[in-house]
Amino acid sequence: MKETLNSKKGLLVWGGLLGAVAVWLAIMGNPGNMAFCIACFIRDIAGAAKLHTAPIVQYMRPEIAGLIAGAFIISMATGEYRSTAGSSPMIRFLLGIITMIGALVFLGCPLRMVIRMAAGDLNAYMGLIGFVLGVGTGCIFLKKGFSLGRSFDTKKENGYIIPAIFLSLLVLSIVTPLFAASTEGPGSLHAPILVSLAAGLIFGAAAQKARACFAGGIRDVILMKNFDLLSVIAGLFGVMLVYNLVSGNFKPGFEGQPIAHAETLWNILGTYTVGFAAVLAGGCPLRQLILAGQGSSDAAVNVLGMLVGAALCHNFGLASSGTGTTPAGRIMCIVCIAVLFAVAASCMRRTKK
Repeated sequence: MKETLNSKKGLLVWGGLLGAVAVWLAIMGNPGNMAFCIACFIRDIAGAAKLHTAPIVQYMRPEIAGLIAGAFIISMATGEYRSTAGSSPMIRFLLGIITMIGALVFLGCPLRMVIRMAAGDLNAYMGLIGFVLGVGTGCIFLKKGFSLGRSFDTKKENGYIIPAIFLSLLVLSIVTPLFAASTEGPGSLHAPILVSLAAGLIFGAAAQKARACFAGGIRDVILMKNFDLLSVIAGLFGVMLVYNLVSGNFKPGFEGQPIAHAETLWNILGTYTVGFAAVLAGGCPLRQLILAGQGSSDAAVNVLGMLVGAALCHNFGLASSGTGTTPAGRIMCIVCIAVLFAVAASCMRRTKK
């Protein structure tokens, strides 16, 4: 049974389930081409916690707490939970910040990129070019010996903290008025809380079992000619494509795409940054949340970096909007790429002579 689930057909089914969950969220109220976006949802959570004050992107997204909890529960149930820590935490934190800056220049994580592609957004296909190039650049450094070092086993309770934090924030947002909530814009568009939480739980469990990682799928093709993880992405894309065609939401083109801009160069460079950072960190934003849920404190530090990065993007005018990028965002995107090359070059294994 396990071999069947891990086969290409099995992974395609897992991807289809992820796509079905995204469709469910879109139908229930999430923005159609942002049905499930790790970067966008973490940005909204940062806004809800008042780490930034952009009024249209503030909402404590239950999907993120659900996703982490889903990965935690399924990994505990299957014996895959393992609490580890200790592998270059500050570099991983920095990579989380850089990942978020690149994602918000593009306006979406790799998950949303695929969802946008399935809706006909040609800007997302430009983003795919940048993402593949970024992952490819990271693979060059992996081949040359890049490493952030090994992680070590820690007390199992260490891995409980991130799931507990996000679930606690969600509960507090429901029972207290402490958190901000958008009344207009993307932050005001959301499915009912219980639907969002259930969808997050299912998505997290399925992504954990499928080892879903958008950067990992491309990395495996480049380094090992292994297409298995791409099956997950293909399944998700296929289900979303069918939904968009049936619902009339498939609108091919560059202009007029919802919550997107048509600046091709910066769509490419934004996702290049995300792809490069994801390979160095050991996984895309979705994968980092899943790993954090199954006990990795290294991934948890990366997630916290993304949360801080989201705040920085909106507090300092780095995030793009539907009308385009900002001068500060363009400058920081280039700076982030330079920093990624510096990190990659400085973390090469040194062989003893």
